[in-house]
Amino acid sequence: MAKKWEGKSKGTVLGYKIFVFFIKTLGLSFAYFILNFVVVYYFFFSREGRTSSYDYFKNQLKYSTLKSTISVLKNTYVFGQTIIDKVAISSGLRNKFTYEFDGVEEINNLLKEKQGGILISAHVGNFEIADFFFDEIDHDSQIHLVTTDSEHEQIKEYLESVTGKSNIKFILVNEELSHIFEIKTALDQGGLVCFTGDRYFEGNKTLTEKLLEDEAEFPAGPFLMASRLNVPVLFVYVMKETKKHYHLYARKAKVENRNAQALLKEYTESMEWMLEKYPLQWFNYFKFWNSKKVE
Repeated sequence: MAKKWEGKSKGTVLGYKIFVFFIKTLGLSFAYFILNFVVVYYFFFSREGRTSSYDYFKNQLKYSTLKSTISVLKNTYVFGQTIIDKVAISSGLRNKFTYEFDGVEEINNLLKEKQGGILISAHVGNFEIADFFFDEIDHDSQIHLVTTDSEHEQIKEYLESVTGKSNIKFILVNEELSHIFEIKTALDQGGLVCFTGDRYFEGNKTLTEKLLEDEAEFPAGPFLMASRLNVPVLFVYVMKETKKHYHLYARKAKVENRNAQALLKEYTESMEWMLEKYPLQWFNYFKFWNSKKVE
């Protein structure tokens, strides 16, 4: 099992070009069909992803050995679908899907007030397509997505060449820490800054909190920043509900300022609520919890 997150996704511009070609040429159904073979391949040859996923089902959700094994296969298939969906939506096939906005008025209010705000999500569901949801409500380029993947900008540029420029701005985390000033500037200008709060770089400051009854490490940055600044905080998730339907959830955090640990606790509780509804949509494929081991 991978001991830590490596700080980047495995996607490349070439991979996206291939995906776009096949999806546009042969359609989504064909892509989903091919995915069955990909799932079998990863089950047998991607030990790290398989064991971390099995650990989640077996030790956190308390599934039986058989149910955990079957759930690993289902989880891998759903994850593959979200990747295909992201490519399809971002390459001009957005109208092939339907979308549901739940709590979007919270985001709209922050955009109208222009006082700044922080959105925190997770690798639960398909947050990769959140910017396409945000495009519908953010017409003044006020939403900024913080990403740690250096390849994300290249992929974004390619997809924009296919579909047109997005209103969403990206802030790339870097070793020089210039992203901190970009985040502060965006908030000072009344923008919304969106983080994922469930992954961190090795050596970075972390906070510990329970998720699904066991302790795990979370990046301290988003929660320290959100708790110290006098701006509202929302928890946001984009969940796949059916083959071609997505549901965006936005919930306002109730924790008072200056309490990062309490904010983190409320965040993990929101993740638990999501995972109770969508147990197959946990997409952290590394050793997430501190104490549990695969049985």
